[in-house]
Amino acid sequence: MKHYIVKRILGAIPVFFGITLIVFLMMNMAPATIADAAGEGEASSAAMRAALEANLGLDQPILVRYFLWLKEVLTGDLGLSYRTGQPVLRMIGQRVSPSLILTGTGVVWAILLGIPLGVLAAWKPRSGWSKLASGLTLFSFSAPSFFLCLIAIFLFSVKLSWFPAANMYSAGAGGDLADLLHHLVLPAAVVCLGSLGNLVRQTSSAVSEVLGEDYIRTARAKGLGEWAVLWKHAFRTALIPVLTTILNHIPHIIGGSMVVERIFGWPGMGSLLFSAVNGRDYTVIMGTTAVVALTVLVTSILMDIVYRLADPGMGWGGDRR
Repeated sequence: MKHYIVKRILGAIPVFFGITLIVFLMMNMAPATIADAAGEGEASSAAMRAALEANLGLDQPILVRYFLWLKEVLTGDLGLSYRTGQPVLRMIGQRVSPSLILTGTGVVWAILLGIPLGVLAAWKPRSGWSKLASGLTLFSFSAPSFFLCLIAIFLFSVKLSWFPAANMYSAGAGGDLADLLHHLVLPAAVVCLGSLGNLVRQTSSAVSEVLGEDYIRTARAKGLGEWAVLWKHAFRTALIPVLTTILNHIPHIIGGSMVVERIFGWPGMGSLLFSAVNGRDYTVIMGTTAVVALTVLVTSILMDIVYRLADPGMGWGGDRR
C-alpha cells in the first residue's frame, strides 16, 4: 500500500504543475494584462506602465515568472488581491467552509437517496421504484446545473416562497443553524440532483448483475430472507463499482457546485472565482484555481486509497491477488 500511495502522489505532481502552468499562461494571454488589472488608471503613460511592470516582475520572461509564482504558491503565499489588497490565501480560507458545507451536503443526500433507489430498482425491475429511478436518472442527465438552479428558484422561491433564493444567511439573522439549513436546501438539492442519476444507474446495474449470480440463487434456496439476500449479499458485492462511481464523480461535483454557488449567491469558492473573473483579479483566479486543482487531486488520491482498502481483491501492494 505504501508503494501504491507514493506512486499515486508522484503521478499527481506533474498533473498539478500542468494545470497551474496552463492557468498561468492563460492569465498572461488575456486581453487586459496583469499590469492593467493591478494599476487600473495609474499606468496612463508608457513610463508609468514600464515602472509598474518592473515592480510586478512582468518584465521577465514568462517561464521565469511562472516558476517564481509557483515557488511562492508552494510556500503558501498566493499573493495579494489586485482589487482588495487582501492576501489571496485568507480570502480562499474564508470561502472553504461554505463550499464544503454545500458540496458535502449534496453528496451525502445523493448517496442516501441514490443507493437505496438503485438497489430497489434492481430488485423490482418493473416496479414503481424502477420507473422512479429511470425518471430521476433521465432528468439528472438531461438537466444542467444552471437550469436546475433556475427551476428551483422559480418554483420554490418565487412561486411558493418556501426557501430563500440567495445567500447563506438572512440579513440580520445572526447566522444561526436553522437559518443556514433553510438557505442550504435548494442549492444542496441541485448538487444532489446533478450527481443522483449516475449513482442510481450504476448502483442498479451493479446490483442487477450480482442478483443473477449462482450464490444468490443458493442463498434464496436455503431459505434466506429476500431482504437479507438483497442487502447482505447482493449489495455488499456490488459496493465496489458503486464506490468507484462516487469517487470518479467527485471532480464533476466540485465543478458543478461552483456554478450552483454563483447562481445562489453562496459565499464559497465558486462565487469567489466568478467574482475574480469578472473583476480581472488575476492573482485570485490563479490562486483559487491552484487550490481547487490541489483539492481535486488530493481527494482523488484519498478516495482511490479507500477504494483499494474496500476491495478485498486488492493486495497491500496495489495489485490483484
